[in-house]
Amino acid sequence: MLVQQPDPWGFDEAPVETWADILRPQYVDLALLAAFIVLAMISFRRKSVPLKFVTFAFAIGYMGFAKSYLISITNIFSVLDWNWPVFKYSLAWYLFFGFTVVSTILWGRLYCGRICAYGALTQTLDSMLPAKWRVDVPRSIEKRAALVKFGVLAGVITYYLVTHNLLIYQYTEPFWMFSLLGTPMMWTVLAILLAVTLFVRNAYCRFLCPVGATLGLLSYATVFRIKRWSECTTCRICQKACQWGAIEGPKILMTECVRCDDCERLYADKEICPHWRIIEYNERKLRVLPLQPVR
Repeated sequence: MLVQQPDPWGFDEAPVETWADILRPQYVDLALLAAFIVLAMISFRRKSVPLKFVTFAFAIGYMGFAKSYLISITNIFSVLDWNWPVFKYSLAWYLFFGFTVVSTILWGRLYCGRICAYGALTQTLDSMLPAKWRVDVPRSIEKRAALVKFGVLAGVITYYLVTHNLLIYQYTEPFWMFSLLGTPMMWTVLAILLAVTLFVRNAYCRFLCPVGATLGLLSYATVFRIKRWSECTTCRICQKACQWGAIEGPKILMTECVRCDDCERLYADKEICPHWRIIEYNERKLRVLPLQPVR
């Protein structure tokens, strides 16, 4: 009987990698990320404040400190270079990146208002601090300051295209804080930035973030925009309540709006929004009008 000898040249066929092998180490991350996305969408659709803060807790704890899943300017560099992670080994990243792009096209900067771990952290801080600490930036200054982030985006992209130095991200975004890898100088700048945030709501997100600027530009394509009533032309209730400077009379500034729900809850409130009060007044007026005889 002929006995097959081992291949002395090492040409034996290598084991075939199956999708089960590929998915096995990614199951947990995919499941938790999918659960987070579902939670974020439920809180968004229901306009629920408690659910929004549960989403923030998940974003800070898991998406931020545990996994450091954040959209970074380095991802924009990858798009410019067309340098993508290997798909089958990075399914969670593609799910996260894909959700960010699709949700921005559908609803606007939903990522900034509910998904981003840094944004979740600053918004949570905002809810815990006394209102008297806050400084309301004059509208004329706020409008100009909101343009700074687009300048930062243009500057960073130009610098990268010239030098291809990825490390520029350290000096334009604080997201590295979730991996705890900053230098003393970077931690000092972060401390200053967070101190400013104690007095000026979401200062980095509103005025400096290049990722927010990118998603703001993409938001011009938003499909499902916030409703506006005819009364919004003269009413300023939502405009005064907006913490992001995203409302100008009847107009929603899509580059600034992060779908935080505040104005949407207001215009749905029949006790506050003039739209509903006018409808109620007209209905009451019709009920008390005497019927006119038919001639």
